[in-house]
Amino acid sequence: MDTASLEDMEDAKSPRMISLERKVRRRKGPVEIIKTKLRRQLSCSVPKVKSTLAGFFPVVLWLPKYKIKEYAWGDLMSGLIVGIILVPQAIAYCLLAGLEPIYGLYTSFFANIIYFLLGTSRHVSVGIFSLMSLMVGQVVDREVYLAGFDLSDESKHDSLDGEWNITEDFSKTAINLTIKALNMECAKECYAISIATALTFLAGIYQVLMAVLRMGFVSVYLSAPMLDGFATGASCTILTVQAKYLLGLKIPRHQGYGTVVVTWINIFKTIQNTNFCDMITSAICIAVLVGGKELQDRYKDRLKMPLPTELVVVAVATIVSHFADLNGQYSSSISGAIPTGFVAPQVPKFELMPRLAIDAIPLAVISFAFTVSLSEMFAKKNGYTVRPNQEMLAIGFCNIIPSFFHCFTTSAALAKTMVKDSTGCQTQVSSVVSSLVVLLVLLFLAPFFYSLQKCVLACIIIVSLRGALRKFRDFPRLWRLNKIDAAVWMVTMCSSALISVEIGLLIGIVFSIICVVAQTQYPKISLLGQIENTNHYEDMGDYNNLLTIPKVKIFRFQAPLYYANKDFFLSSLYKAVELEPFLEKARRRKLEKKAKEKAAKTPDKENGD
Repeated sequence: MDTASLEDMEDAKSPRMISLERKVRRRKGPVEIIKTKLRRQLSCSVPKVKSTLAGFFPVVLWLPKYKIKEYAWGDLMSGLIVGIILVPQAIAYCLLAGLEPIYGLYTSFFANIIYFLLGTSRHVSVGIFSLMSLMVGQVVDREVYLAGFDLSDESKHDSLDGEWNITEDFSKTAINLTIKALNMECAKECYAISIATALTFLAGIYQVLMAVLRMGFVSVYLSAPMLDGFATGASCTILTVQAKYLLGLKIPRHQGYGTVVVTWINIFKTIQNTNFCDMITSAICIAVLVGGKELQDRYKDRLKMPLPTELVVVAVATIVSHFADLNGQYSSSISGAIPTGFVAPQVPKFELMPRLAIDAIPLAVISFAFTVSLSEMFAKKNGYTVRPNQEMLAIGFCNIIPSFFHCFTTSAALAKTMVKDSTGCQTQVSSVVSSLVVLLVLLFLAPFFYSLQKCVLACIIIVSLRGALRKFRDFPRLWRLNKIDAAVWMVTMCSSALISVEIGLLIGIVFSIICVVAQTQYPKISLLGQIENTNHYEDMGDYNNLLTIPKVKIFRFQAPLYYANKDFFLSSLYKAVELEPFLEKARRRKLEKKAKEKAAKTPDKENGD
């Protein structure tokens, strides 16, 4: 072979060096970036208008493709069932919100219609929710109390025939009410719903702003244990607030922190005033409701539809209360007159909003968090996707628009969403069916609930808390699985129940963030050993019979390395390999020094010899 062919062979065997060149990117100035974004956002064309409208109203994308034969029956049945469940719950949750029952029906009607147009989830049921009702009720009761109204439940009924006389002391209060020729009931209720609608409008504005600013990532910081703990703590507060209705006690809602403790103290102080008619009715209703729920849970695979236990209890209790005249004979509290039809829309009171601006923030965050989490959960279960920012827009407008129609804050509700999913719901057409059921009650059936006892509504609310209160039973299992998640759950639950719902939410978020920081600052460290006859390695602290490689330590640090945990990383590494570099370096220096001294002495001794 000649020399040239040998050189070619050597070139073929030697690896080729590939030179990489970094891409040169021209850095745009801020003015150019703003101009580019404005040009992109403000440009107008027919395709862009269509895509924008389709993005804002997702219904225009899926409704033309609606498969009547496949979807209609499931949507019809799930809509009817949810509507039947929704009516008694909408009336009952108004007790929590401190409002008249008609406003709960308004809220359920409008929220379902608007989410049908704007939502991206096929299964979420948006409407009245116990937790939102509690938070709204706390603000409403506080403002009504500060306005000088009597918070007792019977105050409005005692003054139906009287005039509202403004005293000199009351005229000097900070809130100036200009209500003319109205009785006490209208004055109090008008002010209460004005507070609720202004609060709801603000919460919706916050949610829309979060969507515009692309702040859907906020839900990442609301961990599942924190939300579960918050819901459980709020459920304890709801149970406490409703306990007085079970016994027929006339106790105004406590204003301030420690509602659970103070309310139970007041209940035991006035226990001798128990209305035995309400107590017996409550015991019977709770037994029937819990029995119906247990039967449904046990035979849910055989039942084609959920049992309408709440509707049956409401119907029977209303009939018994009417014909037995429980209000007249035993002074049992009743719902009172519920008007039919709709009230004329009204702009929320903007003069009330400055004092409610802070209160609307937790409402906006919790409403958004529950809606997005439920949407994503059922989307994964049924194999489709949702858009978190569009969900935030949808729930925002579900609060803004209904606030003009005397509605209060809404959110996605887990129980009704699960009912929709289990009864064959395919699209949000089921929400329209549920709204028609509520509309039927609003137009024709509302007056028939006049004699319905408040203790029956309280029973419906309390039994609906079963799912959240059962989380206490899951705490030992959560502790065994993850102690940090269990600690987050317990801290959030205790602060929400014992201090207040809003403070509990703040404490839960802060404590969750502290736990995340602590986990990254002091993560788990371990030495790995080889599984025999494999190339896999596991933690030597968790498994036995792992093989070690001589003179080699495999160290695992389960967190990203950054400035806050670098010292912990170094100390853990030194401890794991049983070697301290500085001490080892000092020891070697001493040995070298001794060796040099010894070497220096040895030639001197040889020269002397």
